[in-house]
Amino acid sequence: MNIESGEAASALAEIDAISRKVRQSIFYQRASLSLVLWGALVFIGYAITFFAPRQSVHAWTMVYLVGIAGSVAIGAFNRQPSQKSFDWRLFTTFLLFVGFGLLCTLTLGQFSGRQLSAFWPIYFMLPFAVVGLWAARAFVVIGAGVAALTLFGFFFAGDWFDLWMAFVNGGGMAAAGLWMRRA
Repeated sequence: MNIESGEAASALAEIDAISRKVRQSIFYQRASLSLVLWGALVFIGYAITFFAPRQSVHAWTMVYLVGIAGSVAIGAFNRQPSQKSFDWRLFTTFLLFVGFGLLCTLTLGQFSGRQLSAFWPIYFMLPFAVVGLWAARAFVVIGAGVAALTLFGFFFAGDWFDLWMAFVNGGGMAAAGLWMRRA
């Protein structure tokens, strides 16, 4: 049985399309776990900041420690046998990104707590949306949506800003993660 060149090209294109969908599905699966984890932790951090502001430094320290440990565990659990165990480039990129954010917040001015509560979500949504341009268009929507709602809350939520951010940033990430599990 011979296959015409047009039929072969069509079959290869179909295989390529299926392969892309599988890769995107795997990416969504992994990203969704991290989004739900960080969304829940960020929700807790902002809620504690709203209800017990004196405990916010301790709360956010725990959020970061548990979040990093959870992210490492998710990465280790979802690692394919063919993947190398640790990507220094990704880790270095993250350190440079956070370092630049710290440089901006510590040297460019005296940010109030409220300004910091708005800066960091918007700052983290930028690479989130940029990654979405290549990996998953939903990330663009999520990143832009959280950034826009953060700005809205910054200007209009008044004393309820931290509670607003619990739902917008934490709840938004968790909801996006749950949505991605179905995609």
